[in-house]
Amino acid sequence: MNARPLSGFAQFGDDKLTKLNVFKTSRFFLDVYCLQPGQSQKPHTHSASDKVYLVLEGTCRFRVGAEVEEHGPGVAVLAPAGEEHGVENSGAGPARLLVMMTPPPEHA
Repeated sequence: MNARPLSGFAQFGDDKLTKLNVFKTSRFFLDVYCLQPGQSQKPHTHSASDKVYLVLEGTCRFRVGAEVEEHGPGVAVLAPAGEEHGVENSGAGPARLLVMMTPPPEHA
């Protein structure tokens, strides 16, 4: 069985968010994004891929389309294909997000 404890996925960069891959197949990817306070993923779009962010720890501000909301641990946020989306660590401490996208884009 391929099982990985998510607690081991916690590496933070000084300059930008860190993406740590947990699993990847031709049908999806599952990453942990690690963000220091103020770090962000600039808004972008995937024309044929849905993305789900699940907050593991910290507080983040999410943008999906025209909506902007702040969420903490245990909350999942859907960014449907074609919707511009992005995330920023808006809290005082580090944030970790479990991120799944299906299907994965060609460049991921």
